[in-house]
Amino acid sequence: MIPATFEYVRAKSVREAVSLLQQHGGRAKLLAGGHSLLPLMKLRLSQPEVLIDLGPVEELRGVREEGSSVVIGAMTTHDELASSPLVRERVPLLAECAAQIGDVQVRNRGTLGGSLAHADPAADYPAAVLVLDAQMECEGPAGARTVPVSQWFVDMLTTALRPDEVLCRVRVPAQTRGQGWSYTKLPHPASGYSLLGVACLLSVDGGTVREARVAITGVGPKALRLPKVEQALAGKPADEASFAEAAKLASDGLDATDDLYASAEYKRHLAAVYTKRGLLRALERVRQ
Repeated sequence: MIPATFEYVRAKSVREAVSLLQQHGGRAKLLAGGHSLLPLMKLRLSQPEVLIDLGPVEELRGVREEGSSVVIGAMTTHDELASSPLVRERVPLLAECAAQIGDVQVRNRGTLGGSLAHADPAADYPAAVLVLDAQMECEGPAGARTVPVSQWFVDMLTTALRPDEVLCRVRVPAQTRGQGWSYTKLPHPASGYSLLGVACLLSVDGGTVREARVAITGVGPKALRLPKVEQALAGKPADEASFAEAAKLASDGLDATDDLYASAEYKRHLAAVYTKRGLLRALERVRQ
């Protein structure tokens, strides 16, 4: 449980971090909160020769409102998101998701950007940012670029982030009136990781579902939207019967995988259960 020898560097700016990534190529790794990377290093599943600490980079921290969006620095911690008055008011789904991550120690050290760049298949944020249509703002040698969340998650532990780029900010459209939201999960009893998590964003007009967005995490190699569920709900009454019928489609085409904690068959069953549960919870909030 001892990492291989590595060089440690503290970056003072995003530009310096990008320069260091260029200098060291694939031999370097960025360090954010460290909850994902350091265990891999201790097991020697990851053996970077250089560790670039983003902790001192103040420009990667903080939450602010820009027009109809909330912009969140990549080094903002889970606890800062969960407790931010701005996030709780303008993007309450993200605050609810952040509050369910790990334990107190994890929430006070782990970061939004670190989680999204690592793309653990059992992470919580991916489902939430998918239904929120977030955008990832990155910076590399060629300058800044924005990646829509629909293109961000490529495969297990793989994203669209390039090896010489830094994820700087996450831009999230603010939720609007008439929307209900929920993030419901079955947590692993020890780690708090999501054995299965479902994020829902529900727009209701006159008792009818105008739009539904549903995403799932924890069941396969990456988080994904559930388009069949979303299509089945459009234009239907916003009630338990409609949700139950639509939730049956949650496992259709779902690339569920067996693991130490649950079989693929059980995960498909849970997908329907938690989708219905999440939709009902979202509907309660529309009516509040």
